[in-house]
Amino acid sequence: MSIVTADGGLTTLGYVLCAIAVIALVLVASFLQSKAGSAKKMSTKQLVYCAMAMALAFVTSYIKVFHLPYGGSVTLFSMLFICLIGNWYGVKVGILTGLAYGILQFLQEPYVLSFFQVCCDYVLAFAGLGLAGVFWKSKNGLLKGYILGILVRGAFHSLGGYLYWMDYMPDNFPQALTALYPIIYNYSYILLEGVITVIVISLPPVAKALQTVKESAVK
Repeated sequence: MSIVTADGGLTTLGYVLCAIAVIALVLVASFLQSKAGSAKKMSTKQLVYCAMAMALAFVTSYIKVFHLPYGGSVTLFSMLFICLIGNWYGVKVGILTGLAYGILQFLQEPYVLSFFQVCCDYVLAFAGLGLAGVFWKSKNGLLKGYILGILVRGAFHSLGGYLYWMDYMPDNFPQALTALYPIIYNYSYILLEGVITVIVISLPPVAKALQTVKESAVK
């Protein structure tokens, strides 16, 4: 059974699977957070830091190194700020912040083909950045979490690409790589920004500064 109608909309099965995906993401976040030993409500300080991170992510998303023709761009570390929340407060808070940021991104530049496309390109993709919190108590947790977060974001964008954006593939794109087009397109800018970000946050002065901010955020 198909999850997409002929005109690019979502079938009943598609809506059900989308709802399941959202619920599963939240449940997994809750489970992982409780296993990590922190199921407390968000404090005022956490809310403030989450809001600041979202604001910084939103502002830096406008600072683009380059922009691809059909969406996606290398920005000034915008993904990092959402991943930081997961690293500071765990996966549940990270995903909730990512969900809110995804909605903010949608309001910033809305492009709607269907409900499920919006979920893939905005809601689930940016919520995936919050999975950086999986490693919030691990050694080099920010680095590992950031890599996981951007890979998950790319996976949701690629899924949306397969379902809705294949018609936008350039005519000169190698035929042998047609099946990989959404993956290549989406990870081209996500991984480039990721590599630049990993290099920067690995610099000793930057790593020390981020650790100082983390200590302030979780104190």
